[in-house]
Amino acid sequence: MKDTDTAEETSPEPKGVNLFGVDPLIIQDHYEIDYRHSYAQDSPFFVGLSKGDLLGSRCTGCQYMYATPRSHCMECGATTTWEKLPLIGRVHTFTVCYYGGESFLKETPFILVLVEFQNVNTLFLSRLKSIAPEEVHIGLPIRPRFTKAPTFRVTDVWFEPMGST
Repeated sequence: MKDTDTAEETSPEPKGVNLFGVDPLIIQDHYEIDYRHSYAQDSPFFVGLSKGDLLGSRCTGCQYMYATPRSHCMECGATTTWEKLPLIGRVHTFTVCYYGGESFLKETPFILVLVEFQNVNTLFLSRLKSIAPEEVHIGLPIRPRFTKAPTFRVTDVWFEPMGST
């Protein structure tokens, strides 16, 4: 670079500027793929959802209870066993989502909650339905609901306020 040259003269054009007088091409292209996967050691959690059970993991060593599946305790390293979670929880915290992935676009805005259960050490992330966002509050008693046609995904469970049908 010569002393008289400036970075502006030698650098490429900034993004968003016409390159050689041509606007950037934008092409819409459909993309689809079949993805085969296994839940492996977490399979009982998803089978449980299909049967209306919410399963967590309890440490065989220190008895720490996880609301989400774990094969080994993150506190002491011991193995865990499956245990049913209570079917009554409370809103620990929540957020209202005004944008979501393709699966949730028709449901926006939707509410995500972290659910706390009695005698469980961790929280469970899920959707909260059948309530207006302005009515949700910390401590609200809620219960899980399960889809009638299981897809073996985490969306097979959601929560609703205790009084809803």
